[in-house]
Amino acid sequence: MDRRRFLSLSVTGLQAKTTYYYRFVAGSDISATGTTRTAASAAEALPQLRFAWFVCQNWSANHWQAMSLMAAETDLDFIVHLGDYIYEAGFAAQPGTVEPAHPTITLPSGGSYANTLEDYRTLYRTYRGDARLQTVHARFPVIAIWDDHEFSDDCWQDHQTYTNANLQQTARRRAANQAWAEYLPVDWGDVSFDQNNAAYDNIRIYREFHFGSLMHLVMTGERLYRDDHVVSEVAVAQALGHDPVNGNDRVGSRYFVPQQGLALFETLDTQRLGRVPSIFGTTQTQWWKDTLQASASTWKVWGNEVMMNRLWLDLSAIAPAPNNVVFVLDCDAWDGYPSHKADLMSFVKTQLITNLVAITGDLHAFQAGIVRDVPDPATGTPVMIDLMSAGISSQPFFEDVKVYAAGMPLASLISSSAALDAFVRQNNPDMLYADHDGIGYASATVTPTQFVTVFNKVKFLNADGTAPQSPLAKRTRLTINSGTVAVLVEDNV
Repeated sequence: MDRRRFLSLSVTGLQAKTTYYYRFVAGSDISATGTTRTAASAAEALPQLRFAWFVCQNWSANHWQAMSLMAAETDLDFIVHLGDYIYEAGFAAQPGTVEPAHPTITLPSGGSYANTLEDYRTLYRTYRGDARLQTVHARFPVIAIWDDHEFSDDCWQDHQTYTNANLQQTARRRAANQAWAEYLPVDWGDVSFDQNNAAYDNIRIYREFHFGSLMHLVMTGERLYRDDHVVSEVAVAQALGHDPVNGNDRVGSRYFVPQQGLALFETLDTQRLGRVPSIFGTTQTQWWKDTLQASASTWKVWGNEVMMNRLWLDLSAIAPAPNNVVFVLDCDAWDGYPSHKADLMSFVKTQLITNLVAITGDLHAFQAGIVRDVPDPATGTPVMIDLMSAGISSQPFFEDVKVYAAGMPLASLISSSAALDAFVRQNNPDMLYADHDGIGYASATVTPTQFVTVFNKVKFLNADGTAPQSPLAKRTRLTINSGTVAVLVEDNV
């Protein structure tokens, strides 16, 4: 491999629970001094652990001032990145309003989306050139997985979803894998990256980390092994008279999907596959179950890319036919694979796994909710909590909903973000906190008795398009007591 573009070093023989300082020297070039910390041994009873997680740092949207706030939390032991470290879009597909520090990115291939290894490398080099992101990496160890945009929006395996054809792009997928392995702080042996393997899944990013006996971090991969989205874009296009190949019928197949239609397509897919459609794939599903079942840690924390919280909208009282039904709003998330989700949650229930908390991203929203073995609050048993951070900069989900709802008589629903949040909570009683119009990050303080999270929401761009110098908008504290599946929400703390 041509390694001229990056430097990767694996250091062994370090002491547990120790702070180390490092720098790189090449001739007269000397890097800034970095700091890292090693985890405590798995048997040590830690009194406290602090970490943060962040997601969805679109270079071409809003600003990255949240990274400066995160870097100022100097007592963090480590940071987790849950995906969308880069966005694959080139100059022709960038959303527009962005801070002056982030000029337009032109890809070497000249395309609208990264297609080659050098395209993806260009994106990583550009993103890593931001001083705020450099500071985060210099101050803390970072544990990373990917979501979709490291390859392609709403991807599954080696398929893109820009069009209804869901084209298979194996070479592009492998280029994305390689660039991620080059530019993220991961040990290639740890993620089993094999550049000589010609398959699209030549890397395994799911893995686990122990932080004393206090916390067990279980990181999963939710793109590389997932089955195609349950509802066929082609079927939706044909039903609506749209182009089944070159069109893009994400609404109706991946977003705003009628619940009855999702159930029907899942039945058909199960018959075709001989098993239920899956996000994890068979091997990773068993690994996830075995890992959690064997965990003796006080807190089991699942590094989870996509939403586990239920997000249904019942439009029967506000929309005329044919939209007067229950919609599943995001079928790119776990809601879109309901039987697989139910299997995992049933396992947690039957195995009596406690203190399970998912840390999540992807949706561009702040959420806190209870997840049950079955999604009906009247009959389901609470088994875990899902805590979702909004993106560092990506367009909030409220703006996406306005696009998805175009052509539907939903003016009251999308009149304001507060109206959407209220309607979401009304339709989903287990959603204990919802803010679908924010950017920022999340930080957590973990003790044997409590898991306390703070959602750090930041301001949008100033009216003149510049980044706010005092970016904090508000903080929301969410407290989970050990042995419970409940969240105390304290807003504006």
